[in-house]
Amino acid sequence: MKSPCGNLFQVNARGFFMFSQSEQDELLDVANALADAAREITLRYFRSESLQADNKLDSGFDPVTIADREAELAIRDILAMRRPDDAILGEEFGNKAGTSGLTWVIDPIDGTRAFISGIPSWGVLIGLDAGGGPVLGVVDQPYMDERFIGAFGQANLTTRGETRDITTSNCQTLGEATLMTTFPEVGSNAERLGFEAVRDSVKLTRYGLDCYAYALLAMGQIDLVIEAGLNPYDVQGPIGVIQAAGGVVTNWQGGPAHNGGRILAASNARLHAQALGILSKVAD
Repeated sequence: MKSPCGNLFQVNARGFFMFSQSEQDELLDVANALADAAREITLRYFRSESLQADNKLDSGFDPVTIADREAELAIRDILAMRRPDDAILGEEFGNKAGTSGLTWVIDPIDGTRAFISGIPSWGVLIGLDAGGGPVLGVVDQPYMDERFIGAFGQANLTTRGETRDITTSNCQTLGEATLMTTFPEVGSNAERLGFEAVRDSVKLTRYGLDCYAYALLAMGQIDLVIEAGLNPYDVQGPIGVIQAAGGVVTNWQGGPAHNGGRILAASNARLHAQALGILSKVAD
């Protein structure tokens, strides 16, 4: 499969992409350029008195702002110039087909409710899906100047001009684990009961940090994130970061999670297995 630079991406016997070092460097450079563009726009609007939110739902409240739309358009403009053969899946403007086999999965502001409330738990999410899930992920928190990147087996955090490697925790038991989720009311009644069963088994549960919870898991501050009802653009960036940092992310049946739905993210395989043993009992 051909890149815009004319190179051929290698595909192994299992159908997975294999990237040369130059290809990895190019993709990471593009990912950082996308995050930089979205950071400039979102910071311009964050905590602005003039910011208004539209509701995308007829019933309930799912806000979107001009910052969401402008940030995604800026990302798409860069991809049109630098990666025109790649596909795009974005929250605000849908799908754009591609021919390279790679898809950039974009959430320009994950946590818009937090964004309009002035809470710095929102983030810019960027994932690069090679067909079987993300090979690269970015969780960028512009206000705190924290950029988490996971790609090609390495994860790091850049803040205030300094970059350091990050890894997930070695917590081995639910009884010692810290669990996070965005909303206390997780999904359906059955899903909520599954979450609460894990909640009742852990040391500490905290709520409400949107995508920032996944970043905390990747850097070893917490041990589990459980959510339901997510979309691909909600999870592909975080999955890329967490997996590169040594963590495990699946759905509640232990299958791939990159298409969204019910999400279980854990710091390591042993802890993941314990939580999965509870969540897998939730009926469809």
